[in-house]
Amino acid sequence: MTRRKYPDRPLVGVGAVVFSNDNVLLVRRGREPAYGLWSLPGGLVKLGETLEAAVRRELLEETGLHVKPVHLVACLDRVVKDAEGRIAYHYVLVDFLCEAVDGQLRPGSDVIACAFFALEALHGLGLTRGVLEVIRKAGEVQRAGCSALYDPTL
Repeated sequence: MTRRKYPDRPLVGVGAVVFSNDNVLLVRRGREPAYGLWSLPGGLVKLGETLEAAVRRELLEETGLHVKPVHLVACLDRVVKDAEGRIAYHYVLVDFLCEAVDGQLRPGSDVIACAFFALEALHGLGLTRGVLEVIRKAGEVQRAGCSALYDPTL
């Protein structure tokens, strides 16, 4: 099992921005870091798993939704240090714009809750760092109809 806290290397995670009309899907985190905050659904990539497969699996596990990744939105670093300055968590996160294709929305075992929120209501929530910017960027990508940056066949 991968050690998340005080890892010996960065861990790769995936996240998904899923829109439904003018609403966006968020999960309330059920584990550290950022326990209790609202964030994009997602999780760690398993050894031998593609990014696309990981985002599909994680969304199903956390939200009950089957999704189709359509565009790479962001790739970012999350380094969290403890009070002594040691690296407590280090993630490289790859976030995708996804379409929900099937399923029933329900929280999985590692999240407290999941729900779609109106975009204008996001400022009143306790959100993880950077999530608003990723959601905005995903909206821009969706409106622009950009060609996909991620190609799992390469």
